[in-house]
Amino acid sequence: MTMRNDFWYDSCGAGRIHYCKWSPEGQPKAVVQIVHGIAEFAERYDTFAEYLTSLGYVVVAEDHMGHGQSINGDGIQGYFHGGWFNAVADTYKLLQDTMAEYPGLPYILFGHSMGSFMARTILCKYPDSGISGAVICGTGWQPHFALPALLKVVEGICRKTGETKPNEQLQGMVFGSYNKKVEHPRTPYDWLTRDAKIVDEYIAHPLCGFTASCGLLRDMMSGIYYIQQSSNLQKMKKDLPVFFIAGGDDPVGPYGKGVHKAADAFRKVGMQDVSVKIYPLCRHEILNEINKEDVFADVSAWIESKI
Repeated sequence: MTMRNDFWYDSCGAGRIHYCKWSPEGQPKAVVQIVHGIAEFAERYDTFAEYLTSLGYVVVAEDHMGHGQSINGDGIQGYFHGGWFNAVADTYKLLQDTMAEYPGLPYILFGHSMGSFMARTILCKYPDSGISGAVICGTGWQPHFALPALLKVVEGICRKTGETKPNEQLQGMVFGSYNKKVEHPRTPYDWLTRDAKIVDEYIAHPLCGFTASCGLLRDMMSGIYYIQQSSNLQKMKKDLPVFFIAGGDDPVGPYGKGVHKAADAFRKVGMQDVSVKIYPLCRHEILNEINKEDVFADVSAWIESKI
């Protein structure tokens, strides 16, 4: 029987951060920390977490500032008080606290989508974190020439409309094209997964799919800019094993190309153990895909081989 418990700690930005811990029966053999994506929350990883605990792992995941149950105090939905590095510091605080609670256990960081950018930020900013490996799921790579220009546009909109406000125009600019390769889309969110039930649950849930604030989209872009600078990539711990996984039909990727670019950038700065697996026909949320068991098995096999 998996046990899931809820805990809280103070955010580096605003309010308190909620996190979940799934505990296995008996002595745990490793810890996996999940870092969720934009406009979702930790409990969406319940099925994956239960699978991992059945194998003897402790699993932890926090709701980022402005997400899930971490919209409290001065929290505003879909907004990072103090910016990208404050949100990343919240995730890193959970990493440090959990590592202190389970000293000596191997520790794996698993980041999905925006969480993959946060995990990649941790690899650059905190290279001495002590983790044993990182799984980078549903990530991407932006064209170098486009990012600074895009950031300028977003910063301009933030100044004009206020950075804490949701902005439909910006949302459309960032996410609007994601459904375009889906044949006969049923909903605006079909790009997430081929599993219609998951898509419907996502749409129905008040903590999912909200329009992010202008500031959050700016912060995420500045985070992506940070993790694509080779001077920052250079700081990563060169012998850390990294596993990139994504769907072949994931527009965030875009369609595998950006995932391979990110992995190549890691290798280029001397990362020694970088592997990539692209799942054909899978969309953005491969942990919620119709063949998710294959993904679960591949991730756990990779973790086993590294711990």
